[in-house]
Amino acid sequence: MSKDFSILTTEAIALLKELIAVPSFSKEEDQTAGILCLFFAKKGIPHFRIANNVYASNRHFDEKKPTILLNSHHDTVRPNKGYTLDPFNPVEKDGKLYGLGSNDAGGALVALIATFLFYYEEKDLLYNIVFAASAEEEISGKNGIELLLQHISFNPPGRTWAVAIVGEPTKMQMAVAEKGLLVLDCMANGRAGHAAREEGDNAIYKAIKDIEWFNSFRFPKVSDLLGPVKMSVTVINTENKAHNVVPSQCNFVVDIRVNELYTFEELLAIVKSNTYVDVQPRSLRMRSSSIPLDHPVVKAGLELGRTYYGSPTTSDKALMPFLSLKIGPGDSARSHTADEYIFTDEIREGIELYVGLLGKMV
Repeated sequence: MSKDFSILTTEAIALLKELIAVPSFSKEEDQTAGILCLFFAKKGIPHFRIANNVYASNRHFDEKKPTILLNSHHDTVRPNKGYTLDPFNPVEKDGKLYGLGSNDAGGALVALIATFLFYYEEKDLLYNIVFAASAEEEISGKNGIELLLQHISFNPPGRTWAVAIVGEPTKMQMAVAEKGLLVLDCMANGRAGHAAREEGDNAIYKAIKDIEWFNSFRFPKVSDLLGPVKMSVTVINTENKAHNVVPSQCNFVVDIRVNELYTFEELLAIVKSNTYVDVQPRSLRMRSSSIPLDHPVVKAGLELGRTYYGSPTTSDKALMPFLSLKIGPGDSARSHTADEYIFTDEIREGIELYVGLLGKMV
């Protein structure tokens, strides 16, 4: 296998420019999915599309072998009002490639595609390699990686997923753990009455007691990687429109960032045993995750001089029912910012490091 990455890097940057030039907001990734399909078709690589997700397998795929998943997403958020450049015009200047989605997560996406191409023709690999470009990651949508994993052609019975490498901007450091997201809808019930008289049972006052508990309670298990569980009350309202009616109901929303030491079920049990409001989780999908530090892919990263950390942000790895490592070129601090960019050298270095990671395993 050639160690000259110049051709792969040039192709990756050209592909990223094509992707930037086409809007691909979450649930609107049809055109970028088409670009990815055309890219693989021109390479003569069999590929498949499920909704707006695109995937391909290495040429000498052997179902008897465990499989490594290379995954990143091709959807973007909408550009914010602070842009001074055209978000859909891929401008390369001073070593930077500007454009919406260039950093999150276009750089990781095309670097993983280049890595897939690097190993595509290789025989006698210890693992299969599957590349998947997923949709709807930015909104944790159900028609992204979750849909792929439910599809029998992508995930047939008996397939063993050894590990996933999830491409996100991490400065090519290893996010070995990731906080989960649990959103609670809470309802305090009282009794309506006229505010001028001693009537009713004010639901707001009932809600306040539990809101104070959410504000002050500290979960005892603190993660070395992800820190404490963090709870924030972010929305509150009543059904009232009139100032002179004691409200019979008050609802509020709690945003909870969960470390890897608690399951959602454990956390919900603690919340419900300490509060009086009705508590309903919106979803139990976006769970916290971690990968052991002695896993071969983590050890490979350490040998390549990478460090590890716990990530406060969620990604598609939260929806994977197997071990995964989040790592990729770019900087999370640039994600969703005006005039988003990635250094072209970061893409080249990303390809080299991804190839090195797999090389120590396959």
